[in-house]
Amino acid sequence: MSPQLNGQVVVVTGAARGVGALTARKLAERGARPALVGLEPAELKAAAALCGPSATWHEADVTDLAALEAVAAEIQAHHGRIDAVMANAGIAIGGPLVDSDPRTFDRVIEVNLLGSVATARAFLPALTESRGYLLQIASLAAMTPAPLMAAYCASKAGVEAFAHSLRAEVAHQGVKVGVGYLSWTDTDMVRGADQDDVLRQMRARLPWPANKTYPLPPAVDRIVDGIARRSAHVYAQPWLRAMQPLRWTLPTLIAAVGSRDVAKLAPQLKATAATRLRPVGAGGEADSTRKVL
Repeated sequence: MSPQLNGQVVVVTGAARGVGALTARKLAERGARPALVGLEPAELKAAAALCGPSATWHEADVTDLAALEAVAAEIQAHHGRIDAVMANAGIAIGGPLVDSDPRTFDRVIEVNLLGSVATARAFLPALTESRGYLLQIASLAAMTPAPLMAAYCASKAGVEAFAHSLRAEVAHQGVKVGVGYLSWTDTDMVRGADQDDVLRQMRARLPWPANKTYPLPPAVDRIVDGIARRSAHVYAQPWLRAMQPLRWTLPTLIAAVGSRDVAKLAPQLKATAATRLRPVGAGGEADSTRKVL
């Protein structure tokens, strides 16, 4: 049990798998009462079962504000309060902009950025009542604009800026806002991206330590610690903290180095463009299927 988390009601979006599902479980182990929100009912139900009897699960698309508002009311009615929210839902695509499907590219922005805005809108009234905490999950991609990841980088830079702006707006109401940063972490999304040979080659060219895939449990432990402390910045991999003072140098460096790497891979990228028209990983597939239905 963690004194800071014991009895706290913590909402986690994107909780059907990966970072969200394990965060919910780790929160429950430390005495919190997690409410899992996501698209996949079977996976959500299974993930919630691993969190114990106090956990609840709720199906909602984070881009549907009305659905999120209904879920917020449902969670508050069931648990009596909402103490923290982790805006974690996200999808990704890879590849050059000109080869991407415009609807899928826009959907990454919609889910990752506008979904985070909708999450804040839906849950801030409850967080204001509890003088609670909102943790917005961003990424190394917010600090490092990378070629072949324009949609994801733009969305994560957007949510970082959104959270920093929101922090100043709600501080006088007793609500704290944090930003969480992760590098490549062993999730369905990252494994899905690595199934693409060209994207995997491009990632292998990144300098250490940005070219590694990091284990999920230690990353989630640091996220849960950040929620417990209501931290302004949460780093799932400790070295990410050192990136902050260096980030202003990265666009110029990446433009020089990345352009050469993309030029070398251009024929392979063009030949395999049709394989990159959908979001990567099982979570991205779930979002694509939902949109079709």
